[in-house]
This record gives sequence, C-alpha cells and structure tokens, in this order.
Amino acid sequence: MTEPFTLLMAVYRGDHPVHFAKAFSSSVGGQSRQPAQVVLVQDGPVSPGLEGAIESAIAESPVPVVHHRIEQNAGLAAALDAGLALSEHDIVARMDADDISLPERFAVQLPLIEEDGLDLVGTGMLEFLDDDGSIVGRRVPRTGQSEIERYARFHDPFSHPTVVYRRSAVERAGGYQPLGLMEDYWLFARMIHAGARVGNIAEALVMYRVGEGAYARRGGRAQWRSELALQRALRRIGFTTRVQYVRNVLIRGTYRFVPEPVRRRAYRRLIARGHRTDRV
Repeated sequence: MTEPFTLLMAVYRGDHPVHFAKAFSSSVGGQSRQPAQVVLVQDGPVSPGLEGAIESAIAESPVPVVHHRIEQNAGLAAALDAGLALSEHDIVARMDADDISLPERFAVQLPLIEEDGLDLVGTGMLEFLDDDGSIVGRRVPRTGQSEIERYARFHDPFSHPTVVYRRSAVERAGGYQPLGLMEDYWLFARMIHAGARVGNIAEALVMYRVGEGAYARRGGRAQWRSELALQRALRRIGFTTRVQYVRNVLIRGTYRFVPEPVRRRAYRRLIARGHRTDRV
C-alpha cells in the first residue's frame, strides 16, 4: 500500500539559485513517484537571485509547497525541525538544495518503508563536479541492519541528502538537535539507539555536488570541536563503548588537522570506507 509523503528541503543564503532550482525540480516534477507535499524552510534572509528561484519553483511546482521563513538564520537542525512540524505526512524525504535526485529515487526508496517496515532508508550517491557536471566518484553505503549498526559506532552510515524516514521515528529519537556540523549523524545514531529499523540501498539515487572546498570544510578547529562534542554525546547515551570513544577521537579527531590533500585521501580510504567511494 502506497502512502503520501513530504519532501523536506532547507535553503539559506549560501545556496546557489541555479543549484537550488535543479535540486527542487529533480526531487518533485522530475520524479516518477512525486511527493504529495513539499516543505521548504528558508533559513534566514537570502539573495534576490535565490528569492526569485524560490518563487519560481513554488509557482511551477506540480504539488503544494509550504514555504516557511525563519527571520534570522537558525542553523540546519532548527530549520529541519521546524519543517518536520509542518509535514502533513509521516513519511518524509530529505533533499539538500544543491544536489540532484535521480528520477527513480523515491519509487525505489519508499517501498522499503511502506512494505518492509523500515524507519530510515538511505542510498548511494554519485559525486559530480561543480564546473562541468562530470561524474568523478560513487559512494556505496553499508547495507543491512547489523552492518549499519556496527559501522555507525565509527562513522555516519547514511548520506543525509539521500534519506527517507518516518517522522514518528525521528520524533521518538528526539528530533534534530544542534550539534555543530554533526546534526545528521547525531540524529541517526539516536534513531538506531532507540530501536529504529534502518537500511541502505547500494544503488546511487542522488547526485552529490563536490565543489571547491568540500574537503577543506571537513577540517580545522571548528570541525574538531564538533567532532569532540559528537563523540562525547555518543558516549554519554551509551551508543559507543569507552574503547570506541577513544578510537574515534584519535582517528576522526586527528583527521581534522591533517593537510587538505591528505584529508581527501584519508577520507576516501579510511573515514568513508563504510561509504565506499569508487573513482569513475
């Protein structure tokens, strides 16, 4: 039995109008199975160009759009939590404002929730370059409940732009909570810890934009502080053991301070090993 679902997107001043337009159209009108509702959260003021792209997307959308404005930038966790509260449906699909959903994405993902009873489903991703759109890599996630649970003790087993979940399962876990740049990992860990049934589809159903600075943003003191806060939070709720906590701080923490070229190689060979990244 098919269920209606909501597409949840957040947009802020740093998003590019053209990228947003492609993300929106590919996830709504471009889908073989379309959402019944779109909740678009505007997190703070945006540029005139992005405002125009938002207005055009809403006007041309084949499904109803709830456009929720937050006056001042509140951060992704607050924006998504506000969006969940506006969702009319229990099944919610996430999408970032600069990636692209492939046409069969929701038709493939939704049955795993509707028929198989999963609470959270992610997919693989194709990496593509900003400048010419060429595909440069493929991320293949871990699959199966036990393997995902095991890997989640070291790394986020889901790619946030690809997930579809039950809003009720998110709410049971406490919803989105601010945690530096780790809101998604923190949510998914709490969902698993609360008993959510989870899965991944190895097939790439989302195209992930890899722009300049993608790996630079993974390093530095701010990322280190977020990493340490995350690891302390995971340990506090008993999601990780003391040994796993020490391992994570040493490996993931050190990774934040290595030079960017080394960080790029380390991410692909070690940190993202659970999301195997193949070069194409």
